[in-house]
Amino acid sequence: MSEFVSRFEGRCWKFGDNIPTDALVKSRYVLEPMDEIVKHVLEDHNPRFASEVGPGDIVVAGHHFGQSSGRAIAAKALKATGISCVVASAFSRTFYRNCFEIGLPSMEVSGVGAIVADGDHLVVDVAIGFFRNETCGIERQVPPAPPFLLRMLAAGGLIALTQRDPDWALGTNG
Repeated sequence: MSEFVSRFEGRCWKFGDNIPTDALVKSRYVLEPMDEIVKHVLEDHNPRFASEVGPGDIVVAGHHFGQSSGRAIAAKALKATGISCVVASAFSRTFYRNCFEIGLPSMEVSGVGAIVADGDHLVVDVAIGFFRNETCGIERQVPPAPPFLLRMLAAGGLIALTQRDPDWALGTNG
C-alpha cells in the first residue's frame, strides 16, 4: 500500500449552493461508461469544468453539495475528473460518506464560498482539518475527518479497506 496522503494543493473550481447529485451526473448518463460520464460532470454549472479540470484541482462548493439522490456514481464521476478533493460549506450526509467510501477526500469549511474564487491556489489537509487559500492568504482550521473515514481514505476506499482488512468489515477489528 502506498503512503496515505491527506494534504492537497490545487486550483480552485468554485460552485454555489444546493448542487444535487443530478447536476453532478445527469440521469441520462448514469449507465454510460465512466469516460463518457466524466465529459458531462457539472456541465450545467460550469460548461468548461469537464474539459479544463486538471489532476489535483480542488472543487469548492457552498451548502448542501451532493443533495438529492444517494447515487454513488456522482461521487465516482467527480473523482474520475482527476480532482484531489472536495471542500464545501456543507455536504449532504450521504454524498459526504460516499466520497470517503470511494476514496475521494472531502472536508467541510463553513462559509468557504466567501473566501475563494475560481482559479485560486488552495491547500487542504483533511487529516488535520486545515484549509488555506494561498492566493489571498486566508486560512481556516476545522475539525478533521473522523479516524474511521481517514482509514477508508488511506486504504483507497471502503471496498479496498474491507479487502485488506476483512475483520474491520465484520466490526471485530476497530
